[in-house]
Amino acid sequence: MRASVSTAQDLGMPAIYLHTLAELLRTIGVDERDLILRVGLDPARLNSTDLRVSQAQASEFVTRAIIESGEPGLGIMLARELRLPLHGALGTAVMSSRTLEEALELMTRYLTLRAPHLKVEKHLSGQNARYTVSCDVELGPLQGFVLDAVLYGCVSMGAQLTGAAVPGTRILRRGPEPNHFHRFRRVVGVPVEYGAHEDALVIPVSQLAQPVRFSNEQLAESSREQCEEALKQLTEDAGFACRVRRVIETSHPFPPKLARVASTLFVSERTLKRRLQEEDASFQNLVDQVRLERAQDLLGTTGMNLSQIADALGYADAANFTRAFKRWTGLSPSHFRARETGFRKTA
Repeated sequence: MRASVSTAQDLGMPAIYLHTLAELLRTIGVDERDLILRVGLDPARLNSTDLRVSQAQASEFVTRAIIESGEPGLGIMLARELRLPLHGALGTAVMSSRTLEEALELMTRYLTLRAPHLKVEKHLSGQNARYTVSCDVELGPLQGFVLDAVLYGCVSMGAQLTGAAVPGTRILRRGPEPNHFHRFRRVVGVPVEYGAHEDALVIPVSQLAQPVRFSNEQLAESSREQCEEALKQLTEDAGFACRVRRVIETSHPFPPKLARVASTLFVSERTLKRRLQEEDASFQNLVDQVRLERAQDLLGTTGMNLSQIADALGYADAANFTRAFKRWTGLSPSHFRARETGFRKTA
């Protein structure tokens, strides 16, 4: 029996995917900013290739997006918007691969970085290679959306890598054909067969040797090392404190109340405090860690004055922010900004 998304290990979802989906929603007449805020996310924080959104908030956002747009084919539409650079180090590694087969092997190994709970298995059958996609948790109504985004995203990926649709490619989908799919059949660009026993991407073995037009051996090696390190870090960051931090990092308004974070993670306030304590962490310390990182970023990269920064970080005034910043760093915000500006000028 598979776990539900609320009880499974939460590795988060890359924030940039929700940002891309939000931009897509805007083009079809949905007030994406209002939707993001209602889910408790900060729109300004989603445009990041580094941050991850909690699985619970990502699921709520996607579910609301499907309902409020009235478009059950959002996953297929999103797949067409997913350019390879959006996939971070994995996208770079895939783009710099030598062949299509090598690119698919990387996707198979590192898919967890971009789509937690999904796995890909390769099977050879006659003249075809079958890449079967499965999920180790119960996603409910999100299942179709996620599989649409991944499978049709792979078709798009192949075209981006080789310069044209890969001949002979087809997609297998379990279950009956959805009523809305006829609107997308021509857009998908490859045959799609419903009623199959698995969800899979099928490619002729003869096509796997196709060269990737962006191939770069040196970049491939460095980006794969980044993927390995990121996968190791993601596994190590699977603790409860990291889950809480993810919610704090992307929350609006900031900082979030403990009660709202507990609700997002499907635990009571008491349980949240206890589980953090078991990991030698506290909610306030996590908030302060995020505040410090945001403060350093805003001081070093923007022209915001101290009052504006204090307001963005949830302080009543600049004086309170200044005292906290000096306690964290031993420097005043002004001295920190001057030092960072000086470093950039001499770099």
